[in-house]
Amino acid sequence: MPSPQQARAQASVITSGKTDPEVGAAPTSQLRELFDGPRLSPGQRRIAQYLIEHITEAAFLSITDLAERVGVSQPSVTRFAAAVGFSGYPALRERLQAIALRTLAGGPAAEENRSNELQAAVDAEIENLENLRRDFADPDRLIDVGRELSASTPLTVLGLRISVSLAEYFAYAARRIHPDVRLVTRGGSVAYDAILQSREAGGTWLLAFDMPRHAHETLTTLRVARSAGLKVALVTDLALGALADEADVTFATGTGSRLVFDSYAAPGVMASALLQAMTDADPERTQARLEDYEQIAEQHQFFMRD
Repeated sequence: MPSPQQARAQASVITSGKTDPEVGAAPTSQLRELFDGPRLSPGQRRIAQYLIEHITEAAFLSITDLAERVGVSQPSVTRFAAAVGFSGYPALRERLQAIALRTLAGGPAAEENRSNELQAAVDAEIENLENLRRDFADPDRLIDVGRELSASTPLTVLGLRISVSLAEYFAYAARRIHPDVRLVTRGGSVAYDAILQSREAGGTWLLAFDMPRHAHETLTTLRVARSAGLKVALVTDLALGALADEADVTFATGTGSRLVFDSYAAPGVMASALLQAMTDADPERTQARLEDYEQIAEQHQFFMRD
């Protein structure tokens, strides 16, 4: 790693020339823009996080040293470089060094590099929620789908791998207002059996949650549902793609990708909004079922008293 004096000397050449069109951007902003575009795996996000948090040191590490610091393999670093658009680690390191040298030289907003990555993650989720708020300006499509889900008896809810938590939340709440909700959280033949049984029992819709990273088994399960005669409503992060092609209606909501694992503030609100649409579709059934449940909960003391 160069000494601070060498760094400043090299940085003066970089910052005074035209080699980098992003010279005016703060270092952390440049790194986030570099890493935010592609869909990175959790392991690759660890590398990105380490580079953001330790740019002035990490930019001058060999591929061996960087892999050791992050706790990944050298091939993982190479794949990361390719994922963010570089021919290899040397090309990525050259780009990182240009950013690091400006930081060491006290370039524009150098202090911003020390910003709290957790706050940045929250900021990204706020943006996702703002986008969802704009989508809700015209709620007709969501209301229509809520009506269809409410009428489907049974209603099948699908969530595999990382999407299980969203599916479980929706199914848990939906059972309070719907007489027959069937949750599918395992793929393969188990999912196929559940879907075929649901269709034979009179079900008309399947609600699927699929968050990154998108699983092949989810795509196959949606195709089975379609072939069985079920209509598919999909909550995911992409409005286009193979999964959306298999859905009758798609609700695309952004996921938080600043941290090693995605966060799901906007998809969680979307799930709640669909539940609300279902309750509004049949208010008498909703009220009756909720009252019955409260009586049972009180009788068996499900919950502690505040």
